[in-house]
Amino acid sequence: MRYAKEFWLRISLKKKLGIYVCMVILIIVLSAMFSFFLIDFSLGNFNVILDDNAVCFDFQEAMEQEAAAFEAYLRDRTAEKNQAYEAACEKTAGSMEKLPYDYSVIGRDRYAKTWSIRNSYGYYCRSRDEVLRMDQKSQDYIACLYRVYSMQDYIQTYARQLLQLTMATGNSSYQEQVPVFYRMPYLLLLVAVLLTVMVIAVTRLVARAVVSPMEKLADAARKIAVNDFGGEDLTVENRDEMGEMVRAFNKMKHATEGYIHTLTQNYEMAELLHREEMQKVEMEKNLQATRLELLKSQINPHFLFNTLNIIACMAKLEDADTTEKMITSMSNLFRYNLKTSEQIVPLKQELSVVQDYMYIQKMRFGERIRYDLDCRADEMAVRVPAFTLQPLVENAIVHGVAKKEKGGRILLRVWREENTAVISVGDTGAGMSETARAELLEALRSHQTARVGIGLGNIYQRIHAMYPDGDMRIYSRENCGTVIQLRIPQ
Repeated sequence: MRYAKEFWLRISLKKKLGIYVCMVILIIVLSAMFSFFLIDFSLGNFNVILDDNAVCFDFQEAMEQEAAAFEAYLRDRTAEKNQAYEAACEKTAGSMEKLPYDYSVIGRDRYAKTWSIRNSYGYYCRSRDEVLRMDQKSQDYIACLYRVYSMQDYIQTYARQLLQLTMATGNSSYQEQVPVFYRMPYLLLLVAVLLTVMVIAVTRLVARAVVSPMEKLADAARKIAVNDFGGEDLTVENRDEMGEMVRAFNKMKHATEGYIHTLTQNYEMAELLHREEMQKVEMEKNLQATRLELLKSQINPHFLFNTLNIIACMAKLEDADTTEKMITSMSNLFRYNLKTSEQIVPLKQELSVVQDYMYIQKMRFGERIRYDLDCRADEMAVRVPAFTLQPLVENAIVHGVAKKEKGGRILLRVWREENTAVISVGDTGAGMSETARAELLEALRSHQTARVGIGLGNIYQRIHAMYPDGDMRIYSRENCGTVIQLRIPQ
């Protein structure tokens, strides 16, 4: 016992767990084998009795069905009755072949009955087939027919007697085995108790080698968690990995106590440095705010509008109509972009901004660009997000029409579909391939504005954020053009 204890404390945890698993598996296998033996012993005997009874009953039933089918076929010799009769004959022959015919197994009486059935059935089959071939008007037909009927009765009588003998034999065998069946629960209980004791014994060994040291470690760790480094060092008998872990834990406990003392001092110093850094950050924030206010004052929208109005008036005095109209259009664009605070505006307001923007672009591109508007909706009733149409038109010019030497056409269409306003901005520009279109849509869905541009990405995000049922669709074909369609619920 002392050697076994030393061996158990010395081997590794892996080997301990391996021994435990093997013992548990062995116990489970033994339990399963014993249960299987008992079940097989019980069910095996029952199955033999039931199978013998079932085979004898099947033959008796098949013989009765064959006699009925034979009589029905004699009365009405149709193809259907003939088919039923032949099937009944095949069933009877197959059932007879399944009857047990081993003298050492079934005994003298059952063997004698089975032998009588087999011999009688062969002679009966020849007589039965001879009657079917005879002419019903011949003199011997009736005598032969009744002889067949008599044979059927004899065989059926033999079948009933065989079934009775089989059932009696099975009952006698069952009565002999009943005492064994009554003792089986006690055997199962005894085996279960023995196996349970073995499992408990092995589990206690593993618990003593693994669980108990782990509980001690957990208790010591909880004390350390609340900064309690007092108490004696842990001691265990194990000389395996668990013993090494306990010894290492004791060393770490002492080292951690020293580290915490050092960290406390460092923390106090870091707090002082952090306060100084926070003061510097606050000063930097104030400086940045001052710079921002300075920039705002330098770009005053009122100053910009007044300057543009003065330039427009000077152009009017000098009869420079085109220059005056361009400056007025630019002033309108700046005023709309800088002063519009509403998120949703009437469609008419957006169309007016597009009109001013296209006037400036026509002055730039001349005949290379054509702009058409097809609005089939109430411009004041339809409401759209602000700053929506002009970025789409600008995108069509920059990435579509401007890339073609001959320029192209931009068509802005608006119509209603029930409670949805559909806005389509199309161009006959450079277009894009299906791969590029798919990459563009993926970039829009993943909010990668650097790949798609701030304007288009902003519109896509606003449409989906403001309208759960809203959508932006993109259709394009390389060297043909691009169409961007917005669907905005009203």
